[in-house]
Amino acid sequence: MNAGETIPVTVLGGSLGAGKTTLLNHLLTNAGDRDIAVLVNDMGSVNVDAELVAEESDLAVGNGVTELSNGCICCELQDDLETAVVRLARERSFDHLVVEASGVSEPGPVARLFVTSRAAARYDVAGLATVVDSRLFADTFGGGDPDRTVAEEGDGSVRPLSDLLVEQVESADLVVLNKRDLVSDAELAAVRDAVEALRPGATVVETAHGDVDVDLLLSDLHDPDAPVGWRAALEGEAGGDDGNEDDHDHAEHADADRDGRDDHGRDEHNHDHDHNDHDHDHDETPHAEATYGVTSFVYRRRAPLDPDGAAAVLGNLPDSVVRAKGSLWVAGAEDVHYTYSQAGPSAYVAAAGPWVASRPEFEQDTYRRNHPELDWHDDHGDRRTELVFIGRGMDEAALAAALDAHLLDPGASADAGDYPTEPGAEVALAEPTRERESVPTAGAASESGR
Repeated sequence: MNAGETIPVTVLGGSLGAGKTTLLNHLLTNAGDRDIAVLVNDMGSVNVDAELVAEESDLAVGNGVTELSNGCICCELQDDLETAVVRLARERSFDHLVVEASGVSEPGPVARLFVTSRAAARYDVAGLATVVDSRLFADTFGGGDPDRTVAEEGDGSVRPLSDLLVEQVESADLVVLNKRDLVSDAELAAVRDAVEALRPGATVVETAHGDVDVDLLLSDLHDPDAPVGWRAALEGEAGGDDGNEDDHDHAEHADADRDGRDDHGRDEHNHDHDHNDHDHDHDETPHAEATYGVTSFVYRRRAPLDPDGAAAVLGNLPDSVVRAKGSLWVAGAEDVHYTYSQAGPSAYVAAAGPWVASRPEFEQDTYRRNHPELDWHDDHGDRRTELVFIGRGMDEAALAAALDAHLLDPGASADAGDYPTEPGAEVALAEPTRERESVPTAGAASESGR
């Protein structure tokens, strides 16, 4: 590596047991003439194959860094990540850095460190790779009986595994479908369909034991602007034409991720619902065909939902829905912009902050001047319910009808009950409760990947 050149970095994610250890060992064994640094959370948990580790003690360079017999190095993450990667670049010479995200983390936040911190001066993100346990994914999202349903965070809190699996896939540039020998061809095809719908454009490879082509794994695959599936469905609807020549108002999408960040995008096919006429033509529900056999559709209404009714529907979606996400306008809390996120058996509603329409008029004017793409409804402003559903064999009309049954007039009296109001606060509408099957953290037990 020449002085002044940045070092490419690949971030490796995947749930515990998915096979990250095996993939890392394969990478180090087949590194060729490349000097690779592998930054891991716990050397004991990663358990790099013994034949790769130099036996001579004088090859240990200290500070958690171990030199391997093939010229690569492994570094135990003892400092915070930013400090560790800057120190590695300063003290060691290598061609590529691979950072393993813990089994209960997504690779996306790890990759952002190499863009937003002082590490950005020394590194460039080459790709985010996620290793998927094909058997576990098929059982979790295919109506099977997964051997575990929740993951345990480092602080002991429990997180639904389905939520983690989806977010790890949605942030990936490369998805490795590992353990393909444990699923049938039909199951593998279904897993691949779902993955390619959750993360359109990602490179997807299949393997039994983590033997991914090293050149592909280390290649420059990263696209920071690649949309996740639910957002791609919204953007696709924005540029499409559903063929309806109706008099409904067209409005603009306002959605936010669960961290509360507003992210407004144009759309030309919002449905201005007139609750009084009770004339719901479900054929008007926009439909976007996702890639490879998995479909998506967008539900949009310019009316608030009854809180209890919305919770009943959105907390008990059919198994055919793999992923749902979007914005909610909830009666009884009409100033709060809620976001909804579902992944398999888990579903949450979070308060993302106020709707723009609920802010003082001068703030509204300022925001709208700074966001000219924001399509504004004369009566409702940016308030809306807008949800993307991704799945296989979904009954779109039934889903739309179930939600339509709980639409209320704007301003209708309702009790929002357990819906949170503080930005960032969330409430679970559905979540796995089988804590006895929780996945331990990387620091609590070794990964038994293949």
